[in-house]
Amino acid sequence: MNRVVRHALPLVMAGALLAGCSSGESDEDGKVEAGHTHALGQGHTSMAVGDGTRVSEVGYSLAGLQVREQPDGVGELRFRIDDHEGEPVIDYVEELSKELHLYVVNDDLTVFRHLHPTRDEDGTWSAPFDVPDAGGYRVVTEFVAVDEGGNGDHVVLGRPLALPPGDPGDTAAEDRAISVFVSEAPTVGPDGELRLVVRDAAHRPVELGTYLGAYAHVTGFHRETGAMVHLHPLGPPEVTEAGSELTFHAEIPDPGDYRLFAQVRVDGFLHTVPVELTVEPSA
Repeated sequence: MNRVVRHALPLVMAGALLAGCSSGESDEDGKVEAGHTHALGQGHTSMAVGDGTRVSEVGYSLAGLQVREQPDGVGELRFRIDDHEGEPVIDYVEELSKELHLYVVNDDLTVFRHLHPTRDEDGTWSAPFDVPDAGGYRVVTEFVAVDEGGNGDHVVLGRPLALPPGDPGDTAAEDRAISVFVSEAPTVGPDGELRLVVRDAAHRPVELGTYLGAYAHVTGFHRETGAMVHLHPLGPPEVTEAGSELTFHAEIPDPGDYRLFAQVRVDGFLHTVPVELTVEPSA
């Protein structure tokens, strides 16, 4: 595969589940990871390249994107990740327990899906999905591909997707069981810190489980550019009178308004809660 130039850019991606609803996922992941870890033997993994706004980065491309309707009415996304020679990538490193993370988000940031597709032997990825509304969306993939030197190339790619009208089916009601709010906002730059507080409907702290090896996953999008930021807490929550507080290292390159989707597991259920965030320029 291609030799990829290393860029120290922040990780950016797009997310999962209808904003503000809970999923029926109830399995616990067990091991908790403080950040991204990869098993590459003697190889190394690059810093993430891309923010989900481009279809190609450093020789990799999001190709062959198709939407198919299944007999049960649920849609299916199919796509490939091609290398610089146009060949499908089939050698990946698991990142947060998955070879590839797929995000689907609509243009006004009211619908968000975080999916984990399966890969065929020919390198084609597929995932069932459903969204409540037609219109403009963006599909974002995050993966670590193994290059010809045995190193991991961490890449985030995105492509717009127009979904035609169809049967919207049932939409989930707003999740009021869990709330998340910002207690400390980061500023632009490599040393920002974000603090989020999670609590129940009675404003009490909650006991957080893990999802994909972390106490929370936060995927955010710049409201103007669509650029994505992806954050994980530095450690377990701190229980305070305000709730269960999580601290994130936030390396955010651009100021402005973001919509975050915080994914937390409480009482065995995965909740996805939208959070508004304004990032100010550094002093």
